Amino acid sequence: MKDKSGNESFVCPVVVVAADTIGKLPDHLLVEIFIRVPISEWAQVSCVKRHWASLFREECLWQAALSRAYPFSAQAKKWPGPIPRGLSKQRYRALYVSKHIIGLDGEIDEIVGHSYLFLKDQLEGSEMPTPSGILHGTIIDQFLACGKSRDSAHELASRIWLAVLDNLEENEHTFLLLKRLAQESDVFLPYPYTKSIQVQWRVFEKLFTDFRDCFVNRVDYYDVLACAKNKFQPLPSAWLGY
Repeated sequence: MKDKSGNESFVCPVVVVAADTIGKLPDHLLVEIFIRVPISEWAQVSCVKRHWASLFREECLWQAALSRAYPFSAQAKKWPGPIPRGLSKQRYRALYVSKHIIGLDGEIDEIVGHSYLFLKDQLEGSEMPTPSGILHGTIIDQFLACGKSRDSAHELASRIWLAVLDNLEENEHTFLLLKRLAQESDVFLPYPYTKSIQVQWRVFEKLFTDFRDCFVNRVDYYDVLACAKNKFQPLPSAWLGY
């Protein structure tokens, strides 16, 4: 198939046939079809027609997708705490994250998914994110408000931080963010509001491995290395040497 410029281009035959055969169906039938398509193909489907894209922005499609994928979600309890639950699309995202990214040994916990999305959005969303201590405390408060124990809140918050750190985009913003997290001064907070050693370690690990080439000079590198030495001893040999 050729585009308007005469160049060869590939268009998925399934998508072409779908556009021709179901384009005139009423919206409620289109929704029932779309939510049965694998989620990995939703972005492609939404690009076929402007009207289809608008359906993927509407609450009715996400309500149907939520009910189909997570039927128990209709029985959700009252939602306390500082992190908002949001509408059906956000709830679908939260449940998907909890199952496929956090992986709670078969358990699907919507609170965990919302906390992950909250933290990731806050860290990625601005040049100067809220201090990590406040973000961490917000997550802990959310778990406590929803009935989790202190031990459970501490463990889940750590898993969320680790998952978010591993799924940040590898760009300059993330490098600067990790440097800021590494250089934040320690403030004593009572358990469970203290971030785990595993989370602190992962910040430095990513800086000295994935983002090692981003250090512009020795002074920049040794400043961060000094922070690592104050927190951990001994340091891995892979972290040493600019």
